[in-house]
Amino acid sequence: MALIGYARTSTVGQDNGLETQKHLLDEAGCKRIFFEKVTGTSTINRNELKEATQFLDRGDTLIVTKIDRLARSIIDLHNIVRELNIKGVNVRFLKENIEFQAGENNNSLQTLLFNILGSFAQFERDIIVERTGEGRERAKKQGKHMGRPSKNKKEIDKALKLYNDREANGLSVNDISKMTGVPRSSIYAELKKR
Repeated sequence: MALIGYARTSTVGQDNGLETQKHLLDEAGCKRIFFEKVTGTSTINRNELKEATQFLDRGDTLIVTKIDRLARSIIDLHNIVRELNIKGVNVRFLKENIEFQAGENNNSLQTLLFNILGSFAQFERDIIVERTGEGRERAKKQGKHMGRPSKNKKEIDKALKLYNDREANGLSVNDISKMTGVPRSSIYAELKKR
């Protein structure tokens, strides 16, 4: 009957969040912690979650710091908890103070709270995606460049001159790209324009 932790952050830049989760899971008595940096909107590519569910045995408890760390989709959230409960594994969420016991009828108020909090996690994620898309569209309409900043005309001209003289100077496109800092794709795109 082991306590096993699972921690997740969405991006590489959230190292503090991952460390905080690990600390809380250590304090909760977890003997092993699975952690990963991947989006919680889907269970695809969540290898550590898959490994954790395979590692857990009947009578064990999976401990997660918050509901949204396990999943951002209400459907995925329910599926994960249900599958673990069927396997005989309990699932505990520290922040919300909710635990789903395997093989027991769980408290209806607890289930309601779980559904509400899971829905809020999904809603929050949907809003982030929506706002990001709106911001991207607004920037495009304002003529702002999306993606990597483009190189200045002087650097591009230098790269093209080197490209045109490549037989004489013996440089490859990769060499030219490294020397000027202009990506190969930009060199080829500029050549098509001319």
